[in-house]
Amino acid sequence: MNFAYEKILGGRSGAIGLLILGALLLVVFPLLFDSFRLNLVGKYLTYAFVAIGLVLCWGYGGILSLGQGVFFGLGGYCMAMFLKLEASDPISTKIQSTPGIPDFMDWNQITELPLMWQPFHSFSFTLLAVLALPTLLALIIGIAMFKRRVGDVYFSIVTQAIAAILSILIIGQQGLTGGVNGITDLKTLMGWDIRTDAAKLILYFINAGLLLSCILLGRIILTSKLGRLLMAMRDKEERVRFSGYDVASFKIFVYCVAAMFSAIGGAMFTLQVGFMSPSFVGIVPSIEMVIYAAVGGRMSLLGAVYGTLLVNFGKTYFSETFPELWLFLMGGLFIGVVVYFPNGLAGLYESHGKKWLSVFKRRPALPTQAAVSAPSAKSHMVKPASEPTLGDTLEVLK
Repeated sequence: MNFAYEKILGGRSGAIGLLILGALLLVVFPLLFDSFRLNLVGKYLTYAFVAIGLVLCWGYGGILSLGQGVFFGLGGYCMAMFLKLEASDPISTKIQSTPGIPDFMDWNQITELPLMWQPFHSFSFTLLAVLALPTLLALIIGIAMFKRRVGDVYFSIVTQAIAAILSILIIGQQGLTGGVNGITDLKTLMGWDIRTDAAKLILYFINAGLLLSCILLGRIILTSKLGRLLMAMRDKEERVRFSGYDVASFKIFVYCVAAMFSAIGGAMFTLQVGFMSPSFVGIVPSIEMVIYAAVGGRMSLLGAVYGTLLVNFGKTYFSETFPELWLFLMGGLFIGVVVYFPNGLAGLYESHGKKWLSVFKRRPALPTQAAVSAPSAKSHMVKPASEPTLGDTLEVLK
């Protein structure tokens, strides 16, 4: 129990923070919002999967990826392919030239289902593909980059280029992917109509539960020896390498975990919203996902969720209230956060929130006369040692 309390929940403050977030997602929002608004929140939470992955690989690992939309899109497209095949049964597509295939294939004169689509008739294969394909791509990119010690801004540029290439590829292969429109008109999941309000409510709770589970998994990683090594590599990579650790393997692992989290978010986005398009794969959405993590605090898993919600709530509110100015208002929000709160919402809580909460704590009791007359305990105390250095940390890790 103590292990779970300290390692998984992050101690008392971590447990309280996770409990508050869970209550907010599972109780407050469902009671506060109607079906339409709650589905919007569910869509925002799918982006939070990407943000918590960026906390792991960017905040702690020092790996700034500007192409996480690639993994988000791959997970979303895998789920969309299964749903589209289910919606393209021969009866529903009997008016097409070739019944039994997706409508956009029929429009592009494709007369039989392509080989790459056929395994997605199976829901089990689809779930495996959602997790495995983005992770495999991240593994290939990680081996190609980190084994060659490509990092910092060069890695960011490469991931940005990959996002642009995949987006162009999806748009160009219209007969296989639906092109610029993406895969739309998704109706059922194994016969269950996902377009009803009741279904969207259930999907929202599944989405929130998966997000909380990913946060717990991220917490386990960060409180382990691997988490301490990630921070050491971020600050002094060469020293960690000279200490005998395979830095590239650790980077590849955390990058793959972030890709898997992003893919889960993409799959849930397809289920919540009912479509997937290349507009969520390219450079712009990938940079927006980095902003979510930056606003929430790139060193906080919980802060990444709040940052995602804040940015998207702001985008929705400003676009509805000030349709001609909302882009400028969002830009001002981003600039203000970077200038005045460089550590995001989590840093704001650390610097101001804890002081505000301390006001409500019980004031210490006044010392008694005996305590006043007694010799000071400080005279018998040994001067505390200085904070451990990176070298001390590496010695402990060994």
